[in-house]
Amino acid sequence: MNFLSEFNIFNFSKRIKRPLILDGAMGSLLEKKGLTANDSAWSAKANIKYPEKVLQIHKDYIFAGADIITTNTFRTNPYSLQSAGIKDYKKYVKKAVELAKEAKKNLPVFIAGSNAPAEDCYQVQRTISRKQLELNHSNHIEALVEYGCHFILNETQSHFDEIKIISKYCERNNIPYVISLFFDENLNLLSGEKVTYVTDYLSDSAVLAVGYNCISDKLLLKLINQNNLYKYWGFYLNCFGKNAGSEKVCSISVADYLVTIQEVINFNPAFIGACCGSNPEFIKAIKSFLDGRIKH
Repeated sequence: MNFLSEFNIFNFSKRIKRPLILDGAMGSLLEKKGLTANDSAWSAKANIKYPEKVLQIHKDYIFAGADIITTNTFRTNPYSLQSAGIKDYKKYVKKAVELAKEAKKNLPVFIAGSNAPAEDCYQVQRTISRKQLELNHSNHIEALVEYGCHFILNETQSHFDEIKIISKYCERNNIPYVISLFFDENLNLLSGEKVTYVTDYLSDSAVLAVGYNCISDKLLLKLINQNNLYKYWGFYLNCFGKNAGSEKVCSISVADYLVTIQEVINFNPAFIGACCGSNPEFIKAIKSFLDGRIKH
């Protein structure tokens, strides 16, 4: 079994006296380059059609200072690919992990296997059965581990039943995992539960860390001011916020992103990255900022 199941990698943040640096967006960068599909496979097809582009993005994030890179598997799960008419999900997962491993080589970088919600991550109403959910996540997570991910980053999770399915599967199989939550303005998951309720549930689990992703800076600050955080926690924020016609526009500058980090850094996050709309310049700036804090 993966050696990282024996200890928590986020302990490293204490040793190096700074949060671990997660990479930034993959899917939205591919989308900006016109390399994504207009179906439920979205960014997944780029692993096969444009592997050199995916590889270069990984390399750019490592060069910028990322300690953790995330596989391009946000939409390689069986349910998403089957909905797009693709049966061999393992082909796409395998290629995605191979590209991350090729970018990493012998560098001291961790590979997080992205495991997204089975359905659209902003979808409130469930349309698939519990059995389908269980099969989707068990098969996808198993493939990510089989091909060499260090841990599973279950990101943009907003349904409590799905979170429980994921956490129980990972723990039964001794798979190291992170749960990263998406929630609304009332600090509720899309399934209705309070973030605090879910954090309390995860406090009794073997989760490595609890993250918050694809939310705004204001929502993160609201959460921090009103809730107790898990002992290992982190975030990567959505950098979109407005639309110019049908084209999404990054509405947060690198400088603004650093302002938010300055506001929350004393709450001791174990990891920091960036989400939709970001790019390697965000990660480079985060690395520079954190290195400057250590020197002082």
